[in-house]
Amino acid sequence: MTLLLGAAELRRLLTPQAGVRALRRGFVAALAAPAPPRRVHQDLPASPGSIAVLLPGLLAGIPAYTVKVNAKFPGADPAISGIVCLHDLGTGRLLALLDSAFVTAWRTGLSAALATDLLSAAGTRTVGIIGAGAQADMTLRGLTRLRTVERAFIHDVDDRRAHRMAETWQRAGLECRVVGSAREVARDCGSIVVATWSRRPLLHLPDVRPGSHITSLGADEPGKTELDVQLLRHARVIVDDLDLAVTSGALGSAGLRRGDAAAVLGRIVEGTVPARTDAEQVTVYTPVGLPWQDLALSWAAYRTALRDGVGVDFPFHPRPEGEDET
Repeated sequence: MTLLLGAAELRRLLTPQAGVRALRRGFVAALAAPAPPRRVHQDLPASPGSIAVLLPGLLAGIPAYTVKVNAKFPGADPAISGIVCLHDLGTGRLLALLDSAFVTAWRTGLSAALATDLLSAAGTRTVGIIGAGAQADMTLRGLTRLRTVERAFIHDVDDRRAHRMAETWQRAGLECRVVGSAREVARDCGSIVVATWSRRPLLHLPDVRPGSHITSLGADEPGKTELDVQLLRHARVIVDDLDLAVTSGALGSAGLRRGDAAAVLGRIVEGTVPARTDAEQVTVYTPVGLPWQDLALSWAAYRTALRDGVGVDFPFHPRPEGEDET
């Protein structure tokens, strides 16, 4: 039987705390036995800017693998749709099908929350949000489980979306203010999350206060950029994968090289590389997103589903009629 886990089931199975724990373990496990982060892209001509992506995920210590098929439509809501296939590593048996939009938002947002907590100055309690979508919201959800957050400054090109996010978080007890530009966010916040589809820099070096941290999630494909090259050259830049950062991420889009990154996040997580070396230093985390992260969350959800009896069993490969089950 194959277990079907949609967004409703996954909300029951995962908490931000459990997701962060699974990802924290994954960042360290991936250092010990790295698997090349392969991905296949295909433009979708019927909708400008849309793309289909296929990503296989492996991670040491998990007896399964994932194949994620995603479609990204910048103008849609949600912007990401697709499926994550979880397979047994030894036999290839299809264990589960999971909602890709949920898995992608959670693995991206919670990885970003982990990085933001590790790289932001210890006393920072004000967070800036540029791009009030699902990934920024998930990052903020994860971050509030990792450190005290007292207020948020929010900006989005769609003012209504910024206000919706602010109202939601105000009901949860967080002081929020909607501002009119990315520059205003950077002026008032020492910790900033940028999650947009931008193809031009939204923040420049003069905009950013000394000692600030920026998590830039949007530069995950060639040509997408949120931070200008002077800011990236000035900052202590942390990435999730060095090769992807050059071929598909912020470093490559800015014309920078592998050596312009200080470290990969896994080294910060395991404690072998310091998060920052100077209190006045500007730090930047700019990931592309790694397929093992889909696996880490999917495996955690699957094991919990088996334990708690959540999800729908589906006979994806039913036995032929009359076949002996023994």
